[in-house]
Amino acid sequence: MKKWITIAMFALFTLPSHAAQFKTIKNSEIHYSAFNSAMLTPEVATQYKLKRNGYSAILNISVLDTSKLGKPAVNAKVTGSSKNLIGQTRQLNFRQVKEGDAIYYLAEFPISNEENLTFNIDIDAGNTGSGPITFNQKFYVEE
Repeated sequence: MKKWITIAMFALFTLPSHAAQFKTIKNSEIHYSAFNSAMLTPEVATQYKLKRNGYSAILNISVLDTSKLGKPAVNAKVTGSSKNLIGQTRQLNFRQVKEGDAIYYLAEFPISNEENLTFNIDIDAGNTGSGPITFNQKFYVEE
């Protein structure tokens, strides 16, 4: 059952994203995905204590070590913020979720329909690699 949850979690956090959303910093491959939380199944939302509604979204970050065989997940300090088109900034609070060998950093935040957000995220994975990533995404409310 635990393996199924890991597979479901991985699929849910990667399928809604655009293809190959990652950035390489030194030996860190930072994958990121942001999506409406209504895309979560009720079981996954409950398991990971995530809000599931059409007016909130989740940002998922994972950091992989490219210098090691199999690119294992690594611990990192993840901080960041989002900014909308009128300049309102929101600090994102990330929490770490470990599932087997996988490590995810999740932040929940409210969204408005057709809201364009710019994400500024800082990753500190120590000697593996540290630095910023920035990306934009448009969100839609699910009613």
